[in-house]
Amino acid sequence: MPQELSSEQIENILQGIKIPPQPQILVDLQMEQAMPDPDIARIAALISQDVGLSGTILKVINSPFYGLRNRITSVHQAVMLIGLNSVVNIINGLSIKSEMSDDTIVNMNRFWDTANDIAQVSTVIAKQVGYPHPDMAYLLGLFHNCGIPLLMTRFEDYPQVMEESYAHPELRVVDVENQRLNTNHAVIGYYTAKSWNLPRLLCNVIAEHHSATRYFTSSHQQDSEAKTLLAILKLAEHICGNYRILGNQPQDPEWQMIQAEVLTYLGLGEYDLEQMEANFAESGIGVQNYRL
Repeated sequence: MPQELSSEQIENILQGIKIPPQPQILVDLQMEQAMPDPDIARIAALISQDVGLSGTILKVINSPFYGLRNRITSVHQAVMLIGLNSVVNIINGLSIKSEMSDDTIVNMNRFWDTANDIAQVSTVIAKQVGYPHPDMAYLLGLFHNCGIPLLMTRFEDYPQVMEESYAHPELRVVDVENQRLNTNHAVIGYYTAKSWNLPRLLCNVIAEHHSATRYFTSSHQQDSEAKTLLAILKLAEHICGNYRILGNQPQDPEWQMIQAEVLTYLGLGEYDLEQMEANFAESGIGVQNYRL
């Protein structure tokens, strides 16, 4: 039987957690908790759709309190190991901390929408190209932009800065952010992921996810798991229309610079890309479903 966390331990866990959960996810979780026989698998599935909740649960299970020999990367497995009562208490603690204004929720919706879609698409791509750890691809898709909501809470004009970053024809997104803010969401995301005890591989790819041109050029021939994850992520970002939803731009210059190399590296062609875009569009995911 899972060992339950004390109120003090939960309070310590929640220290430093600043990414608010999605309001609708909290409502769905509260409704499930109120059921006569709450479905822990349903609760795990809901948690896995949210960046803040997933990060917190993984931080808990990979903490010294549990002393596990192997790092857990599956939210579902983490929820099962922590147990229903402790998970519910953690969620309720985050609910108290997550009061947001309407304006904040509107800006956060752009982040939440892309995070969940990119995580799902990354998983499908990983399976299609034969990457053996689709759960890692899911976590990368979910967490890669986790620095964005933190910068939103720190800088009122961050949504405008983000749009300027995506619009610049030459500089990387993170270069523009560095010029305007003296930091960027990839660096903040790296340290956030590290504080959540995510695998080092994921932390490193999060730090590099706007430096893909460095990996996909003729001079960079070395294959690695990090490069594979980065390729999966960049393809998923493009399919999901990240440049439109977050960047509010009609074109995706970052993808245009690496498209041919990424597809070749993954063993895909233009036809495969078109089929993926069409299949995901039928599920409501992609640029076809978002208008500037």
